[in-house]
Amino acid sequence: MRLSRFFIDTPLSLGLQQLPEASAHYISRVLRLNVGAAVQLFDGSGAEYRGELTEVGKKQVAVTLREQFAGLPESRLHIHLGQGLSRGERMDWAIQKATELGAAEITPIISERCEVRLKDERADKRLAHWRQIAVSACEQCGRSVIPIIHPPTPLQEWIKLEAELKLVLHPVAEPLSAHKPPATLAFLIGPEGGLNDAEIGQARSAGFQPARLGPRVLRTETAPVVALSLAQQLWGDFQPGA
Repeated sequence: MRLSRFFIDTPLSLGLQQLPEASAHYISRVLRLNVGAAVQLFDGSGAEYRGELTEVGKKQVAVTLREQFAGLPESRLHIHLGQGLSRGERMDWAIQKATELGAAEITPIISERCEVRLKDERADKRLAHWRQIAVSACEQCGRSVIPIIHPPTPLQEWIKLEAELKLVLHPVAEPLSAHKPPATLAFLIGPEGGLNDAEIGQARSAGFQPARLGPRVLRTETAPVVALSLAQQLWGDFQPGA
């Protein structure tokens, strides 16, 4: 039977540990796990812990952690995805799959053709929602480190970041394999309406090189799946034996 695995948003250590309220509620009231249930926990530090539940109440859950071991190593390719801000499930899908594919950082990008406008409290709620999507994706795929989900950022600000290789999707460009293997990669993907010519020009002036994924035009939520898969295959941890 598969071991239940949970992210705990507090530092973990061996021995008896009281779980945070949100985690306790989920384990006791949603999953209805009982005392003695085996669990595997991680706190985002890269370590994993195994133990069993020793107290399960309505408001408190305690676990005794008996084993600590190194979690799944992160990809040697540090990917920062700049994903054009899109509506609802499309953005959720992009963040979920980028997490599964090993992105280290994800920034929702605000550009001219974005159909979503987030301000103040609504923006904070969406950011918390996206971070929870990344946590759930890590619980499912086995990652021991949660990617950083940055607040939505204007394109003009994000393109100033530093990376060994910076790429922006463009239909006329060399394939990814034409580039030398980088250690850090910034990948810019436009929103549902794409980036306009001026924005692509701004990105190129900031050091972004055009990148082509294939002959077909991909949806904004499909593009990061293909882009990150290819990048990990060429330079990251999708290679045989990596």
